[in-house]
Amino acid sequence: MIRLDIQRRRAELRELWHRRVTPNPWWVGGLGAALAGMLLLNSWLVTCGFEGCPSASEIRAFRPSLGGQILDRNGVLLGRLETVRRLNVPLDTVPVFVQQAFIAVEDRRFYSHNGTDWRGFVRAFFRNIKSLGIREGFSTITMQAARNTFVVNQYRGRTLRQKMLELRLAKLMERSLTKQEILELYLNVIYMGNGVYGVEAASRDLFDKSVRNITLPEAATLAALPKAPSYYTPRRSANRAVNRRNLVLDLMVRQGYVSADRLPALKATRLRINREGWYPDQSNDSYALDAVRAIADSVIKGTRLDLSELTVYTALDARAQRAADAAVRRRAAAIGRSVEGAMVAIDPRTGDIRALSGGRRFKRGTFNRALYAKRQPGSAFKPFVYAAALGAGYGTATEVDDEPIMVRMQGRTWEPKNYDGNYLGRTTFRQALIHSANAATVRVSQVVGERAIIETAHKNGITAELQPLPSIALGALEVTPLELVTAYAPFANGGFRVKPRLVRRIEAGDGEILFTQEEEREQVMDPRDAYQLTSMLRGAVDFGTGRALRDYGVRGMVAGKTGTTNNASDVWFIGYTPTIVAGFWFGFDEPRSMGSGAAGGRFAAPAWAEWYRGGWRESATADASWDPPDGMIMRVIDPTTGYLANEWCPSRQSEWFEPGTEPSAVCPQHSEPIPVWEDDQMQGWEEVPEVIDSVGRSLGRRLRRIFRW
Repeated sequence: MIRLDIQRRRAELRELWHRRVTPNPWWVGGLGAALAGMLLLNSWLVTCGFEGCPSASEIRAFRPSLGGQILDRNGVLLGRLETVRRLNVPLDTVPVFVQQAFIAVEDRRFYSHNGTDWRGFVRAFFRNIKSLGIREGFSTITMQAARNTFVVNQYRGRTLRQKMLELRLAKLMERSLTKQEILELYLNVIYMGNGVYGVEAASRDLFDKSVRNITLPEAATLAALPKAPSYYTPRRSANRAVNRRNLVLDLMVRQGYVSADRLPALKATRLRINREGWYPDQSNDSYALDAVRAIADSVIKGTRLDLSELTVYTALDARAQRAADAAVRRRAAAIGRSVEGAMVAIDPRTGDIRALSGGRRFKRGTFNRALYAKRQPGSAFKPFVYAAALGAGYGTATEVDDEPIMVRMQGRTWEPKNYDGNYLGRTTFRQALIHSANAATVRVSQVVGERAIIETAHKNGITAELQPLPSIALGALEVTPLELVTAYAPFANGGFRVKPRLVRRIEAGDGEILFTQEEEREQVMDPRDAYQLTSMLRGAVDFGTGRALRDYGVRGMVAGKTGTTNNASDVWFIGYTPTIVAGFWFGFDEPRSMGSGAAGGRFAAPAWAEWYRGGWRESATADASWDPPDGMIMRVIDPTTGYLANEWCPSRQSEWFEPGTEPSAVCPQHSEPIPVWEDDQMQGWEEVPEVIDSVGRSLGRRLRRIFRW
C-alpha cells in the first residue's frame, strides 16, 4: 500500500516536471512596460530631454548673456540686441562675505555635495508631505546655476521635467567646473528682481555702487532675494526685506561666517535704497541698431533661439555711425523746432551700409525715416536726367538753352523757373548741372524722354513707382533716403548697381551661422558715362550749389548734388567719394515749408561736411580714386563752363570725354581783359582830342594841295 502511494507520488512529480507552465500575460506585459519606461527615462535624462546635453567644453565656455552682441565691421561693440540688466564680474571682485551670505541661505553644504544635496532633498520631501504642498525646495546653488543657464530655454516654470534636467545638468557642471567657477556663474546669472540679474547689477540697482563696495548688511539683503525676488525686494516692502536680511545674518552667525557679538549692530543697520535704479548704458543706441534687431528677429522667428544668444556682424562703422547721429541731431535742432532729419551712408563698392540715422530723437520701435520716409528729392534727382542723356549719346559739353520754358502737362501749362530767377542762356550740360539750372534740365529731359529717365533711375536702384511726367526732371516724385543714396552708387563706382547690406552675418551662441548676405553688384551704366557724370558733380561741389562743402573745410575728391523742393519742405545733399556715398535729408514729418531761406546747400550740405570731417576716413586702397576708363580722350577745359579753356579762363583742368562728345568751342565767357590804367598813366589824356583835331586839320590841308578838284 505504501509502495503504491510512493509510485503515485512519483508519477505526479514527473507530470509536474514535464508540464509547461504558461505565464500570466498581464504580469509579463506590465514588467516589460516598466522596463521600457525605465530605459526611456534613462535615455531622456542622459540626452537632457532628447535635446542633447552640453559638452564639457560648452559648459566651460558658457558666459551669461548681456543681451546679444551687435558688432561693427571692425568687431567693435555697437550695442545689444536686447536690454539685459546684468553685469558679469569675476569671483575675485565679489567680497568673500557676499559669497558666504549666499551660501549660508541658499546651499550651506555647497562645498561638500556633488551637485545634489540629498540630505536637503529628504528634509524637503517630508516637510512637503507633511504640509500637503510645496513648502520647501531642495535646489542647490549648482542646480540653480543649471536652471538659469542651460535649462531656462527648454522649460519655463517649476515642473518635474525641469527639476529632473536640473539634477542631470548639475552633475555635468560639477564634473566640468570647479566649485569656485560654479559659484561665479551662479552669482552672475541668478535673478535678483526688478528685471536685474546677478549680484553686480543688483548692487548697482539697489545701492548705487559696485558689489565690491557694499557692506555686510547690504550683502545679506542681496542674498535674501533669490528665494522670492518680487516678494522680498526692498522697493516693495522694506519690513519684509529687513526681516529676510536679518534671517540671512542669523544663518551666517550659525554657520560661523560672522561672530555673534556683531549681530545686534548688523541688524540695527538702516536699509538705504537707491531710488533711481540701474540700467545699462544705452546712449549709443540708434535707428541703425533697431534695424539690425528687426533683421535678427526675422531670422530666428519660429525657432527656439533667443536674441540674447546671437552675435550680429554688421557693415556699420562705429565712428561713422556716432558722427551721423550727432550731425542729424545737431543740424535738425539748428534748423528749427520739430524739424526732423535722416542720413544714410553706403560703401559704393560693396553696398555696405556704414551709417544710418532715422531721426533726431531715437526711441526703440519708432519710425525710421532713413528707411521708410518717402519725400521729394527735388534737384537731387537731376543727375539721373543727365545720366540718361549721357547714355543716349550726349556729352557733358553738349549745349542747351537755359531760358524760360513752358511745357504742357496734364492739360495745363507748366512754367518751371530757375531757383534764383537768373538764367545762363546758351550753356553746356556741365554748367547747367553745376548750377542746377531748372529750365535747362527740363529741356534736356524733353529731348531724352521721361521714360528713359525713369529707366535709368530704376536701373541705378530707385525702387519707387515713377510717373512719366515733365516734372520728374525736377524731382517731383517720392523716394526714401536709402533709395536715393543707393541709386547714386553707380556714379561713384564705375556704373555698378549695388544692393544695400546692413547685416553681413548672424551667428548663434555656439558659432552656427544662421544668416549671411553676400555682396551683389550689377553693371547698369557705361563706366565712361559714370565717370563723366561724376566729373560734372565734382564741379557742383567745387563751383556750384555744393560749394558749402569746401567752405566747411572738406577737401579731396568729392562729388555731390543739393536738392530743394519748390516750397522748401525738403532739403537734401547727396555727396560721394570713391569709398562712400552719403545723403542727408531734413524736413517736417508733415511736409510744410521750412522758410524762404531753406536750401540743400544751406542746411543739408553743412551736415554732410560735419559728418564727413568727423566720422569718415578715406582708405588708401587702389579703388579709392576715380581714374578715367579706357576709350576716352583728354581735353583741357574750363571746369566752370565745360568749354575748351582759353588763355584767359581762371580755371583750367584736364577732362576726359567719350570720342565724339568732346567740346569744340572755346570758352565764350572769358576773353582778353580790358586794360585798367592807373591815375598817373592817365595824365595828358585830356589833351588828346585837341591833338587829334590839330593833326586832322594839317592832314586835310596837305591832301587838298595834292588833289585839286
